[in-house]
Amino acid sequence: MNRTLTPLIEQRADPFIYRHDGGYYFIASVPAYDRLELRYASTIAGLADADPVTIWEKETIGPLSELIWAPELHRHQGSWYVYFAAAPSREIRDGLFQHRMYCIATSASDPLNAEWSHPQRIETGIDSFCLDGTAFHHRDELYYVWAQKEPGIPGNTNLYIARMAAADTLESAPVRISIPEFEWETRGFMVNEGPAVLIRHGRILLTYSASATDENYCMGLLWADEDADLLDPASWKKAQHPVFTSDAERSVFGPGHNSFTIAEDGVTDMLVYHARTYTEITGDPLWDPNRHTYVKPIAWDKDGFPRFGRPSLVKEPTDEDGNQHQ
Repeated sequence: MNRTLTPLIEQRADPFIYRHDGGYYFIASVPAYDRLELRYASTIAGLADADPVTIWEKETIGPLSELIWAPELHRHQGSWYVYFAAAPSREIRDGLFQHRMYCIATSASDPLNAEWSHPQRIETGIDSFCLDGTAFHHRDELYYVWAQKEPGIPGNTNLYIARMAAADTLESAPVRISIPEFEWETRGFMVNEGPAVLIRHGRILLTYSASATDENYCMGLLWADEDADLLDPASWKKAQHPVFTSDAERSVFGPGHNSFTIAEDGVTDMLVYHARTYTEITGDPLWDPNRHTYVKPIAWDKDGFPRFGRPSLVKEPTDEDGNQHQ
């Protein structure tokens, strides 16, 4: 039986869906990596046919002229912000591109019809390859989590957290909370990237993606108690095994770089992620455009941890303890 899944949106990697006033905004990396593109619909399914609106385009020269990656739309204190990464060229130095993180903002109520600010770089205090910034509120504080190369540590990127003074400015020094250490995090490349935060059941849950962006790409999980000091590395625990992986039966390969949203019922947590439908990639996976956006509900076990199960469009059957059958 062929159980191949149909993507919600084709050729959109690093997907991010933001629910606001009952509707949904969608932003993601476009295959040309040349612009920030936003769309809106009243339902998640409606995003598939919504008209995309370009809100910013890469510059012709300089630090914002190439490889516009992994945008996220956030709202803080009545204003909209888009976090993204950009590079000055496609040049690779010491095995890495030269991305840095940036933010654009608008106080307009409608982000699709707005005048956005010029990008401002988000300084982390470490001048090295960095990307995949996300932000979240907790206990009246705003935090920023991202992926960055730290000199002296093997691999491509680790995960860091800092408190923010404003939506585009870090207040505290970076705190490293995860490095690629397990075998499933180091296939092809040593990578921890694409962090996403969900606060549920007394925990700060932080998913991330690991390994090369082919069929080895997968999701891991960190968590901290909601009362813990989030800037203390000891507060964070790490799952020893991936929580979401490729599924050959359903032709979903390399699922990752996820975000979270809420279903139309206002209750059900939804996992948003990208994946390919094949493994035979010609050339560099970076230039293969067929990472598609998928969405599925999240189940929860009796201890309040997310169970992502297998790639699907519906909930997997669960037993009386709430554990998903595989």
